Amino acid sequence: MENVIVTGGAGFIGSHLVDKLIAKGIQVRVLDNLLTGKEKNINPKADHYRVDVSDLENYKFEIFEDIDTIFHLAATTAVQESIKDPILYNMANVMGVANILQAAKATGTVKRFIFSSSSSVYGNAKTPTSETHPLDPLSPYALSKLIGEQYCKLYSDIYDLDTVCLRYFNVYGDRMNDEGYRLVFPIFKEQVNNLQPLTINNDGKQRRDFVHVDDVVNANIMAAENENDFKGDIYNVGNGFNYSINDIADMFNHESDLRIFNKGVIEPFETLADTSKIDLDLKWKPKGNLKQWIENYLKDE
Repeated sequence: MENVIVTGGAGFIGSHLVDKLIAKGIQVRVLDNLLTGKEKNINPKADHYRVDVSDLENYKFEIFEDIDTIFHLAATTAVQESIKDPILYNMANVMGVANILQAAKATGTVKRFIFSSSSSVYGNAKTPTSETHPLDPLSPYALSKLIGEQYCKLYSDIYDLDTVCLRYFNVYGDRMNDEGYRLVFPIFKEQVNNLQPLTINNDGKQRRDFVHVDDVVNANIMAAENENDFKGDIYNVGNGFNYSINDIADMFNHESDLRIFNKGVIEPFETLADTSKIDLDLKWKPKGNLKQWIENYLKDE
């Protein structure tokens, strides 16, 4: 791995991946339209192309010349927003992955394509959830990720492009989006700082498998460096332990009576990754400590 592309390299996970790759001496090209990614996140040693992956018609494929590995992270990611605007998510996520796969095939130099998928493809699943669990996407976002996985498998089977799909569970860490659609952590932090009640969707008993962004980055790099052909194979990337949203609220040290419970949000009740496959094949193990991270997060460390 010497010359790589990271789509979505100005985003939360993508920018951390770019930093790690550059620290390893790898040449990185970032493709990001900056609609949700931030220019300040882009490592100055990376080459940035302001490209919309859902519409490559106006871009020359020279961007992809001499590239040996592509990490495809670019996507729109808000589950509830996808229910309101499914066409936008189809364009960004389905057309996006199809375009980048086609560009990878056209180069003839790309040896591996790593696709960022999501545990949302499982829907309401039995836990812990393995990669063989039946799939039941509950939102256009989840469906778009499943279609992306299927495209990867087809390009491996038909065009002999080696692909691998990583199903992320709930990723947390520095550079999480703190504007627009946000995860629970920046919302709770803002409410604690403003002495406001914590707003919790449904009853707060729903449980999530939270995995640190550094662990996700390591999974991407280990998948890229592995010598075996994946041929569209799929791996869970989670912590293997979960917390309820009420547990998370407790970690923010906010009084239990200062909580507002919202109703009507469509979401799985529980996520919990079975990570035995990625441990066996890639020797990957998560290292993130959520409780410690929240303590530092509240101190702005």
